[in-house]
Amino acid sequence: MVVTSSDTQSLPVPPPATGRALEVLWHDLECGAYRADLALWRELAESARIEHGPGPILEVGAGTGRVALALARAGHQVTALDLDGGLLLALGERAADTELETVHGDARTFALGRRDFALCIAPMQTVQLLGGTRSRIAFLRRARAHLRPGGVVACAIVTTLESFDSAGGDLAPSAESVRLDGHLYTSRATRVRVRPRSIRIERERRILGGANPVAAGGPAAILASERNIVELDRVSQAQLEREGIQAGLTPMPARSVPSTDEHVGSVVVMLRA
Repeated sequence: MVVTSSDTQSLPVPPPATGRALEVLWHDLECGAYRADLALWRELAESARIEHGPGPILEVGAGTGRVALALARAGHQVTALDLDGGLLLALGERAADTELETVHGDARTFALGRRDFALCIAPMQTVQLLGGTRSRIAFLRRARAHLRPGGVVACAIVTTLESFDSAGGDLAPSAESVRLDGHLYTSRATRVRVRPRSIRIERERRILGGANPVAAGGPAAILASERNIVELDRVSQAQLEREGIQAGLTPMPARSVPSTDEHVGSVVVMLRA
């Protein structure tokens, strides 16, 4: 999860967005536009192919396929794992023309039928959603069990987020939005609370009605509104590397994804089996 600001965008979700389609829409809207890390994942995938030859890549926390599809369409064999079956269904539909496999499973307990992955990636702070040290070590042990000798685990973490509260007058990112079937769907980060052990990110999601609900001079009709909350564990590079050692992995030099005007940067912790 990253806090972003972007203009209205087109998303591959057919209207009307209800039920699973709405779940997919929110995920795409809040995560799908992020592109700053894709070059690094492509580089790591290509490095794994050069070192180990053609072989599968495992993405944990794949969602609707922002990263998995980019790698699969670059010619890599990808296994995409996620706990949310609805998001994986959308990914499966989008991946029909690729060598991509979806797996419904928990990052902390998954057991696949192969142990030959050259690379396991966990983009967009997935490891900070697992619920503490024990859960992260459990994931790292499962990842190690599925890697071939010399395989790599790469985990993106956010370490520098500043607190803000739009209700208190702080400047907040502009809303991400998309118009579908005459309705405007918006998601806006309204508050970030950085605590000693966690980072709490609050978003306001709205569905606005009318043929042009944001037309000048016309009030927008709010058809639905909800608050979405994401809690990230606070974890440093050094801490995650220590947890990797406990899981039987060896730290490598970390990589980074630089910040942009729209996105916070992240550290990518690298661990070798």
